[in-house]
Amino acid sequence: MNWAGVIPAITTPFHADGGVDHAFLARHAQWLVENGCAGVVALGSLGEGATLDFEEKIEVLRTCTAALHGRAPLAAGISALSTAEAVRLAAKAAAAGCQGLMVLPPYVYSSDGREMKAHVEAIFRATPLSCLLYNNPVAYKTDFVPEQIRELAEAHPNLHAVKESSGDIRRLAAIRALLGERLALLVGVDDLIVEGVQAGAAGWIAGLANALPRESVALFQRARGGGQETTAKLYHWFLPLLRLDTVTKFVQLIKLAQQEVGMGSARVRPPRLELVGRERDDALATIRSALASRPQT
Repeated sequence: MNWAGVIPAITTPFHADGGVDHAFLARHAQWLVENGCAGVVALGSLGEGATLDFEEKIEVLRTCTAALHGRAPLAAGISALSTAEAVRLAAKAAAAGCQGLMVLPPYVYSSDGREMKAHVEAIFRATPLSCLLYNNPVAYKTDFVPEQIRELAEAHPNLHAVKESSGDIRRLAAIRALLGERLALLVGVDDLIVEGVQAGAAGWIAGLANALPRESVALFQRARGGGQETTAKLYHWFLPLLRLDTVTKFVQLIKLAQQEVGMGSARVRPPRLELVGRERDDALATIRSALASRPQT
């Protein structure tokens, strides 16, 4: 697993009856790679992993690995209610052909550093797959601070990367100061991507890339090596959309953006519900305004 470049956290598409739409999932994964994405992460929070049962998760991974067919790597989001279930899912992900694991804290239960360390370490030990630690204290109430990340990296040679979603851009510099180039750093908050790249991020676990992969790749590449003026211009256009990734209903909003570009459906699985009324109207106004001035990339 090469934890670099734009790697979308792919959404999970659903039929009208609530079942997973595997045909579209395969097509979507291929489309993302065809438009320059470096890989795909399935079963993340954007993929509504918490609403999928165990067998559905494995089938999603199998569909994605078959669709990508070695053209780009697939990482599986690993999160569960219990450590035992997370370990079992990691082993199944390896058997399904995944190249990496995005390791999350457990659903619901969040406690002290000792318990969270034991949980993620059990997942790291479950397979030889390359692992990315997902730090998102805003959503999961567990904060892996740089010193804890260093301890995990020193103990687990297959921990290769960190997805930093604390919202504190200073964390990237703090991790780099402790670990040098030992871990790849990836941005996990869409509207911090340019700042994250400037702070040393090698990759982006992206949300809006599900609807706009070409623009996401262009922004990342310009931030990495382009001129400040061209980067700022594209970032200014993209920011209203990227901010859709930072609110509670980010899944509904990103799927609505997919629907608007003709690459997906707004369907979500309960307890999420599709946007309605003023909330939907405001979201569509933001999305359509941006699409009306969509730049050439």
